[in-house]
This record gives sequence, structure tokens and C-alpha cells, in this order.
Amino acid sequence: MSHRKRIAVIGYGNVGKACVEALQAAPDMLLAGVVRRRPTPIAEHPGVPVVASIDELGKIDGALVASPTREVARVAEALLAKGVATADSFDIHGEPLLELRRKLDAVAKANQTAAIISAGWDPGTDSMIRAILEFAAPRGITFTNFGPGMSMGHSTAAKAIDGVRDALSLTFPAGQGVHRRLVYVELEPGASFDDVERAIKADAYFAKDDTRVQAVESVAELMDVGHGVIIERKGVSGLTHNQQFRFEMRIQNPALTAQVMLSGLRAAMRQQPGCYTPLELPLVDFLPGDREAWIGKLM
Repeated sequence: MSHRKRIAVIGYGNVGKACVEALQAAPDMLLAGVVRRRPTPIAEHPGVPVVASIDELGKIDGALVASPTREVARVAEALLAKGVATADSFDIHGEPLLELRRKLDAVAKANQTAAIISAGWDPGTDSMIRAILEFAAPRGITFTNFGPGMSMGHSTAAKAIDGVRDALSLTFPAGQGVHRRLVYVELEPGASFDDVERAIKADAYFAKDDTRVQAVESVAELMDVGHGVIIERKGVSGLTHNQQFRFEMRIQNPALTAQVMLSGLRAAMRQQPGCYTPLELPLVDFLPGDREAWIGKLM
């Protein structure tokens, strides 16, 4: 391709690492560098620039914001103010998502750039699947059942609790969209387990689910970043009842999240300035290359 977009990765946790790999495989994008608080070289990618500020990377077209959800608004807003397009995997549903969209939309339009929010797999690609099922069977019920597997957003939220050195939150489906959270915590010396347990259960990430917390000596020994989802809908198409749909995937969580972020950034940069969700963009814009070639291949 004649012009490859220069893209930065913001953060280098599980998703940030996967973003680097996704960019290295992208035919239309170029990894410009990684921005992290402590800009130490990355052993597994010795040639990749690591800096403390995106300003050190020169002209940047876009950024994959691999920051914890509760930092996304601050990070994305600062990037958009510089004219850098952004993609993130903000994972809180409902009003917080809508509020972020409104906020970043104003900044993106003021700086003639674009953002896509919640470009992960839920919210994200699962939202797109649910939309397809809704228009295929407008009346009915959809259940989204996650797991079993690691929730990165929930694990990050648990890790941020005072007294927690490390944490792993596993999601187990109970059926009909109901879930149980099993949270394993590695405590800081002197930390109170009872205080940590109360704080985790009170956190908005966990408050609505059956959450069980357990202290362990080593979270690293339990770590597995696999996850999955089953989305089912039973509904009505026109006047015909009993239309049944089932979508299932089993995935490596950070890798899929990073790939969707990258594809979402591509789609966003093809739009007019503003902030978008994956629901609002043409599917073909998520794919690299020529639109007509994809239409000819997939239709």
C-alpha cells in the first residue's frame, strides 16, 4: 500500500503487547512506537521506540489506547486534542459509554480527527452481533453468556484496590445472561483481606454480580487469558416465531481486543471527524484495502 498510517500504542500491559503484534502484522499501518510511563526498552521488541510522550514520535496518524477503562477518557481526550485519531476498548456499558462518546465527539470534531470507543469484543464485536440478531428477529430475547475466562477490565479494577498486589477476575456463566465473578487476589503485606473483599464487591464492576473473592499466594500461577462468549436469541421474523440463533467464540482475550481496536481505528479514520462506536460504522471500513474487492469477495 502506498501510504501506511503511523500508529502509536499507549500502554504496554496485556492489551498493549497484543496491539504491538497486531500492528506489526497490519498491511496498511506502521508501528511508530510505544508510549508508557517508564520508557524502558521492550526486550521482546528491541527495535521498537519506547517513549514517555507521544510528542517524541514525530507525526502520528492514530493511537491505540491500551489504558485501563477508567483512564481512557483522559488519555483519549489529550490525544484527540493533538489531532491524533484514537481507538480504545472502553468496557463499561450504558450511560458511561454514551457520556464518553459525547465528550470525545466534541474534542474530535474541534480538532478535525476521529475516535472509536469500545472497540473491543464486548462492548464491540458482540454488540455488532447483537444488532444483527435484533434486525433479523425484531421481537425476542437475547442472552449474552461470557466465559469461562479472564475479564481484563474486572482484573484491572480489582488490582487497583488498596492492599492488592495482583488480581485475576474470572467470569463464569450461570446461564440466561447471569454471571458469577471469581476474584483471586494476591495481597500486599499487612493488607486486610476483609477490607479488600468489601472494596471489590462494592466496586461498580462487581456490584451487580455474584462475586466471590479468594486470597492466593501467587496470581501468576493461576493466570490464563483465554475467554469466550455465547450469544443466543430466540425471536420472531415478521410473523414467524421460533427463529433461533447462536453465536459462539473461544478466544485469547488480549489478542482479539487489540485486533478489533486496530480494525476500529482503521474504520474511524475513514469517517468524517467525530467519535463513533462500532455499531455506527460500515463493516467494510474495518477491513484493509479496496471496498469493492471486499464486496466482491464477501457478498
